[in-house]
Amino acid sequence: MAVNLPLPVAADLKPVAGIELGHAEAGVRKANRKDLLIMKLAPTATVAGVFTTNRFCAAPVQVCKAHLEGLRMAGAPIRALVINTGNANAGTGEAGLANANATCVALADLLACEPSQILPFSTGVILEPLPVDRIKAGLPQAIANLKTDNWYNAAESIMTTDTQPKAASRTVVINGVTVTLTGISKGAGMIKPNMATMLGFVATDAKVAQPVLEHMVKAVADKSFNCITIDGDTSTNDSFMLIATGAAPLEVGNIDSPEYAALFAAVAALSQELAQMIVRDGEGATKFITIAVEDGTSVEECRKIAYAIGHSPLVKTAFYASDPNLGRILAAIGYAGVNDLDVNKLNLYLDDVWVARNGGRNPDYKEEDGQRVMKQSEITIRVKLGRGTAAATVWTCDFSHEYVSINADYRS
Repeated sequence: MAVNLPLPVAADLKPVAGIELGHAEAGVRKANRKDLLIMKLAPTATVAGVFTTNRFCAAPVQVCKAHLEGLRMAGAPIRALVINTGNANAGTGEAGLANANATCVALADLLACEPSQILPFSTGVILEPLPVDRIKAGLPQAIANLKTDNWYNAAESIMTTDTQPKAASRTVVINGVTVTLTGISKGAGMIKPNMATMLGFVATDAKVAQPVLEHMVKAVADKSFNCITIDGDTSTNDSFMLIATGAAPLEVGNIDSPEYAALFAAVAALSQELAQMIVRDGEGATKFITIAVEDGTSVEECRKIAYAIGHSPLVKTAFYASDPNLGRILAAIGYAGVNDLDVNKLNLYLDDVWVARNGGRNPDYKEEDGQRVMKQSEITIRVKLGRGTAAATVWTCDFSHEYVSINADYRS
């Protein structure tokens, strides 16, 4: 059960001119479920992405990187993305690369473009061969389903252990032009910064130059998908893609322009919403936790501390039990790797409750106040380091019995 996360409403997901979406039931892992998605792009579209840092990165990630690099060299636009769920095509060696490339060839033949103009994505079980023949057989059905208003089905088609689809839209007016943004994401476990078993796709109808889009996608990821953690595992298939179709009469050609700043703010806000949906739907999650670290000397050290708290099984299980065993938070701060941290300047808050003052228990702190906050479904941990002006925020969730059950039975 997701934490305070209503189902998206299909009618509220706005079509983005210049992109069509089609889904199919290809039987990649299980029958009778949407597991194949095509995103067909207008020739005017630009595409940029960021990917997992896992050294065992999946075959489709390797192919995507190669095709995007070829785009920079040759200039041929990306014409489609193809995504399958149920099988990650990771840890599959040369055969996995061949299968990812074969998927691109098959879709390129159907769309009358080059294989290098296709970007493949996969998510699911690692170390199993991709059933590429099933994917090929499902491509015509997905193409037949291509529609501009197919975002809800698209969100369902990329789910694995997610309990519900994740999608959102918004419009903004920039220089008098109405710009539309819609995105989908998936992920519920193996979520960690530098991303994880997560996929995110955000599209806008603005026209954005390729170098500008590449700058934007990295900056947006740092404010959204790289600020979430569920269990500290970094997976093999993480991908966050930003698509600008160029169908709207707004052109963004410079990162120093007001148009860039306005579009960046809108894309970042939508991406944060999609990233937080992943945390709210974390495997077995019952609580959504914001970790805000303030008064640091750098964003990097603030993030180190935030992630140490967010990754700690002891902290996360205490939050699941609504047990204000808050010394566990101090312990995580202490081992975060900020070696010159003066703990005597540190203050810790749980929502409105001042827990630790100047490195020790606040004399005014009462256990019942901590317990009151811990029973909430949404909680903020605030750490004030007392050593600078930098800050960082990370979003995470608790660990429950269900998390163990889901991951113990994942391949069943």
